[in-house]
Amino acid sequence: MIKTLVIASNNHDKAAELAELLRDLPWRVCSLAEFNDLPQEPEETGQTFEENAFLKASYYAERLGLPCVADDSGLEVDALHGAPGVLSARYAGPGCSYNDNNAKLLRAMEGVQDAERTARFVCCAAFVGLDDVRHVERATVEGRIAHACRGSHGFGYDPLFIPEDHTQTFGEMPPERKHELSHRGRAFRKLRSFLETLS
Repeated sequence: MIKTLVIASNNHDKAAELAELLRDLPWRVCSLAEFNDLPQEPEETGQTFEENAFLKASYYAERLGLPCVADDSGLEVDALHGAPGVLSARYAGPGCSYNDNNAKLLRAMEGVQDAERTARFVCCAAFVGLDDVRHVERATVEGRIAHACRGSHGFGYDPLFIPEDHTQTFGEMPPERKHELSHRGRAFRKLRSFLETLS
């Protein structure tokens, strides 16, 4: 019998990206969109990416009675002392858009020279099963912040992030190239290896 694995994210863009990264696993991978009458999503009260990833995965695994994967990820900018960090998705305030966050980041980085625009994307990918199995993988990708948004691929801060040793932003790269390099791609490739041992 094929097991079901739920991607515990209400962010449509992220859920679609994770479904692609988990494609061809010996699990039936589904999203929260397949379930009716879901409770309100949990407040992300963790102080770290790992805490928030487990919080989301545990919350939905308990309520759905199914194994869940979730990630928490964000951008750490050295010139901003690690901000926006765990607040990346809501950097510009509650209900903000990707454009709002990018605009706030660009304002904060005004006047910062190229050599000091270093940053990294961080991803913690967590799995919570029904038999107290918990597993997390962490991955990062180093890079720098562009001076303006470039590209229409991806989501979030992708149009502003130039990975190390590259000239294109994630927003300018085709999805398959981004997945090879990205923090989320790296974390979920490691999590895939773990999930395959449970099949």
